[in-house]
Amino acid sequence: MKSIAELCKQIKGIYNIDGNANTQITGISSDSRDIEPGYLFVCFAGVHTDGSKYAAQAVEKGAVAILTTKHLPLPQKAVQIMVPDVHHAVEDMVPYFYDYPGKKMRMIGVTGTNGKTTTSHIIAHILRAAGHHVGVLGTIHALIDDEELPIHNTTPDVIELQRFLALMYDRGMTHVVMEVSSHALALNRVAGIEYDTAVFTNLTQDHLDFHKTFENYLAAKAKLFQSLSREEHVKDNKTAIVNIDDAYADGILKACHCRVLTYGVEKKADLQGANLSVELKHSAFDVTGPFGTVHLKMNITGLFNVYNTLAAIGAAHAEGVDLATIEKALQDFHSVPGRFELVEAGQDFAIVVDYSHTPDSLEKALETARDMKPKRILAVFGCGGDRDRTKRPIMGRIAAEKADIPIVTSDNPRSENPDAIVAEVEAGVKEGLHPGQQHEVIVDRRQAIYRAVELAQPGDIVLIAGKGHEDYQILNTGTIHFDDREVARDAVLALKGR
Repeated sequence: MKSIAELCKQIKGIYNIDGNANTQITGISSDSRDIEPGYLFVCFAGVHTDGSKYAAQAVEKGAVAILTTKHLPLPQKAVQIMVPDVHHAVEDMVPYFYDYPGKKMRMIGVTGTNGKTTTSHIIAHILRAAGHHVGVLGTIHALIDDEELPIHNTTPDVIELQRFLALMYDRGMTHVVMEVSSHALALNRVAGIEYDTAVFTNLTQDHLDFHKTFENYLAAKAKLFQSLSREEHVKDNKTAIVNIDDAYADGILKACHCRVLTYGVEKKADLQGANLSVELKHSAFDVTGPFGTVHLKMNITGLFNVYNTLAAIGAAHAEGVDLATIEKALQDFHSVPGRFELVEAGQDFAIVVDYSHTPDSLEKALETARDMKPKRILAVFGCGGDRDRTKRPIMGRIAAEKADIPIVTSDNPRSENPDAIVAEVEAGVKEGLHPGQQHEVIVDRRQAIYRAVELAQPGDIVLIAGKGHEDYQILNTGTIHFDDREVARDAVLALKGR
């Protein structure tokens, strides 16, 4: 609990208080539905709505103060804090309100286009094996040790993120592993957090609808690494873990002014992967690093997971975990839901569900599938609506070039017409087709998965890409339950029941 006067002292800029500055604040929220007595309600002006429209509702529910850019006519009395920029004020106030939990725990940030989720989970798994209490914040969920909490964005806004971190600190977490999105870095949702280890996985085309240019996208990612060398740090031992094989590694390395550990397979690196053996359900490789050389046998597969594992080893080493603990933990690690996840229903061909929803991740997933030496690859995929349209034909062409039978379908169309999205993807498919190559377009995702299972023959791989762990589909009519893994199993059972 803190007073309005205390909170406003943190604001770097102009503010005006209309009301009693000694009023005590018990909580902060930008969602009027979450307001409880004693809360400060934040009026964010978003793309689709303006928080000031819900200020009166927030006050009726017990909000004692409103953070806004202009004075609002309210039916009940509440203190109004007026600032030029609500977002900047929140970045200053909220971490202070929660006593800066991101400065009290070891914070490991993982950023990049692909691989963030798996890398984060491997790091957390190793840290737990070393005896630490670990929180995880990512695409799939938030974890406090083994307790799972729902999460809505890869990196939540400042308010929700600080609330999560405060809860983790109160529950005794010593380390937090976070997926840090380019949106969060560009919008400074990570304000008030002091990162200790930062991991760069890779950079490929994504989110250009938001960043506009690739240079802006790279600059946003680089902010995480620049933050490691800020003068106001209260913790020691800062390390950047960088994929040296990535084409944009130099752009990240230029932002690093602390200890750097590179990792890679192709170029010389501080953590070198070699002698790779990648099979359908397992992989094995050697890692040479500051600790010597170790041979690893993993229960996850794919070249991309070799990179994810190398990144995780680097982060764990930076956090002081010994090699024996790292090696043992990796032997026990199994796949993350929706990340090249095998679906078994007694079929005589392989079904893999993967979150690959960018050109690079789709290409890597298809190349990994090809490395398994299947008879054929059938790829079910699409592109999400209200997102970067430029990648649609690119992904279509990649699927045509890398799969034997590409099947274009709907992903999360959101507010867009799914037929229009599919048409843009199919245009790319047609560019990449080989003479005589079969392709199909089935807008209904369930029907597309059933069709792939129907076409599959012994020794084939059916790759269902794009949604991974998601158990929903966002349509222009609303959100429905939809899980690729469930549908794939149902399709196999339906085929067997004929």
